[in-house]
Amino acid sequence: MKVPARISLASLGVIALLFALGGCATSQSRRIIVGSKNFTEQSILGELLAQHLERSGFAVDRKLYLGGTLICHSALVAGGIDLYVEYTGTAYTAILKSKPISDPGEVYRQTRDAYRSRFGVELTEPLGFDNKFVILIRGETARRLKLTTLSEAAAFTPQWKAGFGSEFIEREDGFRGLSSTYNFKFAEPPRVMDLGLSYRALAEGKIDLIAGDATGGLIDSLDLFILKDDKGYFPPYEAVPFVRSQSLDRHAGLRQALAALGGKISDTDMRRLNLAVEGERRDMRAVVGEFLDRLR
Repeated sequence: MKVPARISLASLGVIALLFALGGCATSQSRRIIVGSKNFTEQSILGELLAQHLERSGFAVDRKLYLGGTLICHSALVAGGIDLYVEYTGTAYTAILKSKPISDPGEVYRQTRDAYRSRFGVELTEPLGFDNKFVILIRGETARRLKLTTLSEAAAFTPQWKAGFGSEFIEREDGFRGLSSTYNFKFAEPPRVMDLGLSYRALAEGKIDLIAGDATGGLIDSLDLFILKDDKGYFPPYEAVPFVRSQSLDRHAGLRQALAALGGKISDTDMRRLNLAVEGERRDMRAVVGEFLDRLR
């Protein structure tokens, strides 16, 4: 691959951000800096880590809503932040450039080993939920037709209309592979839709099947049904705190504090947190605090 002659404005923005974050880390090296990506679930997880660490006796600074995967990864490796929650499938495919596989343990192991050796970053215990792609239909449809799996749904897709986000249409572990694996055929080519709008379009009967996130806050409130991926097509996206090795060495007890969150957040828990913040417009810090109170 050729190196571009000019640095893009986006790259300059990343560099500027890292300098700013790096300066903050230097001046406040005794504080733990928690970052997050720039969408609701990520900001909730960043706040959850921050509050949990504060309750464990650590001084914490928040750098939430930083940007996408590349920005957060770069900030972590450069020392601008000490930790953030990443999804194993994202790290495995987007950062490590590996082909998707469906074994959660193997994705975790390979990602952990590569991040440790290449970036000086440790993966702690998974938080407990897997924000992988899921295929959704209306709950009423699932009950009426007695459907529970994607294989069972394949017999009905020729009469259905589907709607997918552009990313799902294009990505390697998206629509084409799904259709091939389950022999899906639809009444017309799938509509390309905004992911957030597709949930309501499905509930209102405008379409009959969508691809969503396993932790989407609207799934339960709109009575949508997750069809079981009985052939194991979708790769795992387990949520895991990614932490700088130097930060673990610098802050005694940090590893143990993060390990205490291992396995504590289910898919249902995360859907409820997302719904409370994004759907019900509740204060994020209050929602997270209440959740942590229940974990005690």
